Amino acid sequence: MAATTTVFSHPACAPAVAVTRPRVNRRRRITPEAGCALEKLAHAIEYLTDEFIEQGLAFSARDEQLQAVQTLMALNRQIYFECPEAPTFSERCRSLFHRRTQ
Repeated sequence: MAATTTVFSHPACAPAVAVTRPRVNRRRRITPEAGCALEKLAHAIEYLTDEFIEQGLAFSARDEQLQAVQTLMALNRQIYFECPEAPTFSERCRSLFHRRTQ
């Protein structure tokens, strides 16, 4: 399940998602339900941004279409960061050796 997304950011109207910063460079275990939601959100974001660009509109923080994109992107991040982090290779090795020494 691969989905392409268009990165579209306007910091002036970006809604806040979380107070604490999650570790971004970690793989996550995405459930089938979360994967389906992420895929649908990615398609909606891509559709809205493509339509906005096709119309050739000027960027404005008050533009409802841009606000909709920002809301969808925030929801996309929220769903992604709610998925549990997968352990790194070194964490798995440490866990394996720790079990054997007990």
